[in-house]
Amino acid sequence: MPKSIQIRDIDDEVYLGLRRRAAEAGVSVPELLRAEAARLAARPSIATWLASTRSRSSELGAAAVLRALDELRDARS
Repeated sequence: MPKSIQIRDIDDEVYLGLRRRAAEAGVSVPELLRAEAARLAARPSIATWLASTRSRSSELGAAAVLRALDELRDARS
């Protein structure tokens, strides 16, 4: 069953920005916020993402990464 969310005390500038973005997308403000809420809910939190990223192993060591960065910097010079 769909749920409703009500947000109070939105600053005028924030609401005008939402209206502008909704108009650019050709949707209403509630439609824009519904899509943004779905997008936000589908993404992991930063803490979850960081934990997942930290748990991955890599064949590259710090020395290899630093060498690659040095090569990129040298190529720009």
